[in-house]
Amino acid sequence: MDHRDIPLRWHGERHPSTDSAGIYQALADLDEQCSIVLTADGIGAVSGGAASAGGAGLPLLASVPPLPPHRLGSAAFLTAHGVRQPYLAGAMAGGIASADMVVALAREGFLASFGAAGLLPEAIARALTRFAAEIPGLPYAVNLIHSPSEDRLEREAVELFLRHQVRCVEASAFMGLTPHVVRYRLAGLRRGEGGRVVAENRLIAKVSRPETAERFMRPAPAALVSTLVEQGLATPEQAALAHHVPLADDITVEADSGGHTDRRPLPALLPTIVRLRDAVQHEHRYAAPVRVGAAGGIGTPAAVAAAFAMGAAYVVTGSVNQSCLESGASPAAKAMLAEADIADCEMAPAADMFEMGVELQVLKKGTLFPMRARRLYQLYQAHDGLEDLPAAERAKLEQQVFRRPLEDVWNDCVGYFERRDPEQLTRAAGSPKRKMALVFRWYLGMASRWAVTGEPDRVTDYQIWTGPAMGSFNDWTTGSYLKTPGNRRVTDVAHHLMRGAAFHTRLAHLRTAGVSIPPSAADYRPVPLDAPVLGSSPAGTR
Repeated sequence: MDHRDIPLRWHGERHPSTDSAGIYQALADLDEQCSIVLTADGIGAVSGGAASAGGAGLPLLASVPPLPPHRLGSAAFLTAHGVRQPYLAGAMAGGIASADMVVALAREGFLASFGAAGLLPEAIARALTRFAAEIPGLPYAVNLIHSPSEDRLEREAVELFLRHQVRCVEASAFMGLTPHVVRYRLAGLRRGEGGRVVAENRLIAKVSRPETAERFMRPAPAALVSTLVEQGLATPEQAALAHHVPLADDITVEADSGGHTDRRPLPALLPTIVRLRDAVQHEHRYAAPVRVGAAGGIGTPAAVAAAFAMGAAYVVTGSVNQSCLESGASPAAKAMLAEADIADCEMAPAADMFEMGVELQVLKKGTLFPMRARRLYQLYQAHDGLEDLPAAERAKLEQQVFRRPLEDVWNDCVGYFERRDPEQLTRAAGSPKRKMALVFRWYLGMASRWAVTGEPDRVTDYQIWTGPAMGSFNDWTTGSYLKTPGNRRVTDVAHHLMRGAAFHTRLAHLRTAGVSIPPSAADYRPVPLDAPVLGSSPAGTR
């Protein structure tokens, strides 16, 4: 018998809704079963209906079970990190992923990573002290960014994390493993009940290449472990336990995203890393397999649902959070982000890996930064030092880009690195090209700082890290309360992305059953979380 001939009968007064608003409400009631039936007026939907004896029967087309958002992704992720949703608000450097953001999300059961990269140790320490006071016992992460040209910063960051007993670190931009990231992982290893290995220091590695992912999926390299033991930075017991666990608990697959990115599409990259994880797990048979999450392009409920459908254990958002009230970006930068379209991004040289030619993705609408940063890199490649620059080119830089003599900029660099990393000055002392790199990096670093502080006469130089997800988020929120930057709270965005993802997952299940939902009822729309649930409009869900 065809499923369309099966009569569905309803308890009490529940009757199918046949208008778009009613169908939407039934689908958006995520805590209840939703059944689609055939009525005299076309398809109808009912939330919470169940087949029963008695009453008028209607042909059942399909039904979907309850799907609260926490059932998306990996339950192991929730347990390991002590959160209620498989969602991570990823780090954005320079404190853009602010302490306010971390605190707000932690209180709502979400994991968030503090943007420690680029901050001085005292600024990071203040944030960690605040977390201990305001969200004691609640989970949070702190970013550890690979600093190939500033090894001291990476080392001091790890020492700070260990001193403050930070239990979760999000490692990003690593091209290879360093002693510092291995040291952090080893420092939390111990024997638990029954002799099982306990890794108290959790590591989330954000990667975009399989070879880098594999390094974090495998146990810490024996050579690095031995060196740490010899230096007194790890114990022999920790070294022995390191062989039984992967270096990272979670691998975030970073597709086309803001900031550092290889711009690979998620549908191509995620399955590759998942298969790699499965191969490594088959070889090592870890008690807890490495979880694989998805980042990059995650700016709408449909994108979140797609990531989970491809097997992501959790999702990571970035750009969309930068436009929220709690982010460390300036109001001016947030307003620019809120106007961005999906094509308003461009690649530009990265300050932290300038000499290596590494690029990151930034906003191009409303700013000249991408063009000016690329010109600086071209000059760096073509000349051996500041003194080698053509007079006309140097004058143009001093007047339009730096707005001051280059020697004054160098003096600022000296003062900065004397406090932060004196080794940089030692390396530049005998290398005019290295000195030029530091001066050019001053502009790149200040451009991101101006976007954070909202320097009014430097708007055209703002460096704002973002990817296409920002544009898709802006398009999705058009006509809703989240379109206005002043209404964008990170907790609202997180809740709506996850609830919307569950909504779209239910739609996908219905489509596979051959049911076509009217377009007007098939697009999750955000309304304020404290708004009443209305029955007359698709905008009435929460």
